[in-house]
Amino acid sequence: MIENILFDQVLMAIIIRSEFKRDGITFFTPGEFSQQLGYMNRPKGYLIEPHIHKHLERKVMYTQEVLLIKSGVVRVDFYDENQTYLQSRSLHQGDVILLASGGHGFEILEDAEIIEVKQGPYSCEDDKVKFTNIKNTLVTQSL
Repeated sequence: MIENILFDQVLMAIIIRSEFKRDGITFFTPGEFSQQLGYMNRPKGYLIEPHIHKHLERKVMYTQEVLLIKSGVVRVDFYDENQTYLQSRSLHQGDVILLASGGHGFEILEDAEIIEVKQGPYSCEDDKVKFTNIKNTLVTQSL
């Protein structure tokens, strides 16, 4: 239900499958990540005290993003820092993924709605290095 994608002992991604359920609050990311990913399951009537977040200057070295697959099926392909293909996973309705490091690409396998969250400000072309994707035949063998 929780899958950590590792390469050379570096956390590349965390996948939380739609079936995941646990009482209370669970954070899946290390405290030093610039994007924090957590899950809450609270009963009716539970109160989260009103609060504001302090203005803190943070240094973000690279973009991490979270995707929620609202509907459909999406294949995510993982690459190392040298743009070498590593492996793939299929994401389905209700799955959530945090893309923490390395490269990634996607193919929409069934019509999909995806919600994306990442740090800003975001500079579309200055933030990315695009490269050639893998062949579909190679990917299907890895799923």
